Amino acid sequence: MTSSASPLSRQAYLSGLAIAIVGAILFSAKAIVAKLIYRYPVDAVTLIGFRMLFALPFFAVVAVWKMRGAAPLSWHDRMRVTILGLLGYYLSSFLDFLGLQYITAGLERLILFLTPSFVLLISALFLGKRIARLEWLALCVCYAGTVLVLLHDAKTGGSNVPLGGAFVLASAVSYAVYLLMSGELVRRIGALRLVAYAMCVSSAACILQFLLLRPEALAQPGAVYGLSVFNAVVCTVLPVFLTMIAVERIGAAGASLSGMVGPVSTLFLGALILGEPITAIQLAGTGLVLAGIYLLSKKKG
Repeated sequence: MTSSASPLSRQAYLSGLAIAIVGAILFSAKAIVAKLIYRYPVDAVTLIGFRMLFALPFFAVVAVWKMRGAAPLSWHDRMRVTILGLLGYYLSSFLDFLGLQYITAGLERLILFLTPSFVLLISALFLGKRIARLEWLALCVCYAGTVLVLLHDAKTGGSNVPLGGAFVLASAVSYAVYLLMSGELVRRIGALRLVAYAMCVSSAACILQFLLLRPEALAQPGAVYGLSVFNAVVCTVLPVFLTMIAVERIGAAGASLSGMVGPVSTLFLGALILGEPITAIQLAGTGLVLAGIYLLSKKKG
């Protein structure tokens, strides 16, 4: 009996791991798609507006589905969901796409991968959490790797690299705050329901911003529409649900560790599709960041 259950358990784990890895690669690919869209006369407002315009119907369907049979949210919870949607998906995504106008897709993914370290630092500064010695080591390794790649790209990519890096850094901090604020709400209303509601709020904000600031930008080449649909469905909606499935199968820790493939996949996709160079310094910096995040994950475990 035990021997027959073991292979099934391992097969379920491997399938969950594969789903998590695919989700991480697809989500990371949004940076590649964004760089392709930026080859047309499109700015961050238009890019994120189109992305959320095509993603909204999917999240709206899930939101309505999760709403059926569930207790209605209190006024207080509705306000929190609205704030989380604006902070975690609207502001974070907008700052991210702003930064991508100035830096490589590989560097963008590397900076965003520092989010767990920002969660740790914010918890220490504002929530009184003590940072252990291993966690300090992990933070130093992470930031050393990012600074290494940032300095390298600043030398080869022009004077706007620090500006783009600052935008993406602010995006990572914004998302870290979202993660900290969402913890208690996730436990009460469920992760999928919260994500669906928050994404609907974010989508509405992005679309409204676009209609107010760039209504004339609705007329775009067909390629922009095609890439935007791909960005919305394949790089936004699909990764969200794949990650949720993976968390159910292998747990949050396993799914989170699978996300470590993100910076690596972005680096190689950037070289393959965008022609972004891969240098020894970039590989070394990426390795340091991955090592630091691995150390953090071992501490959490």
